[in-house]
Amino acid sequence: MSAKFTEDQKFNGVDYTKEKFETGEYEYCEFNNCNFAGVNLSASNFVECIFTGCNITNCKVTNVTFNNAKFVESKVIGINFENCNEFLFSVSFENCTLNFSSFYKRSLKKTVFSNSVLQETDFTDADLSGSSFNKCNLHLTKFENTNLEKADFRTSFNYSINPELNKIKKAKFSVDGLAGLLVKYDIIVS
Repeated sequence: MSAKFTEDQKFNGVDYTKEKFETGEYEYCEFNNCNFAGVNLSASNFVECIFTGCNITNCKVTNVTFNNAKFVESKVIGINFENCNEFLFSVSFENCTLNFSSFYKRSLKKTVFSNSVLQETDFTDADLSGSSFNKCNLHLTKFENTNLEKADFRTSFNYSINPELNKIKKAKFSVDGLAGLLVKYDIIVS
């Protein structure tokens, strides 16, 4: 039996915790105010799809393809993006909550994170070169052996980045955020 193919469809207010989610390929689809909480999305492909106002908390995403997927005003909590298909992986987030999610070893070059909360999110061994964190709360977010070259943190806050454990050449920080680069030294900057 072949996987379902869906193109250019809008899904509004679907609660996939009550209705079965069909594994398949979704291209140019819009998911508006849908509930995916705890749903197994494994082996599905989302190409050029937009998720607006969705709850995507604790979903299983093994071998899921997110190719130019956009998440807007959505809860994307506890997602292990490192389990997704690496091929053509491309995402962006605007006004989202990404707490407790993991992007371990994920290539996220030039990814846009805008007006989002990423508390306790893991970017260990990720490539965030050229990425933009615009007005993001990065409280307890983990950056370790992360490529942050040319990344822009100028309007973000609550981050703690150890320059000795990450590549930060030409990354952009505001003067107000410099304390986040000095946390490991246990000094007071006022």
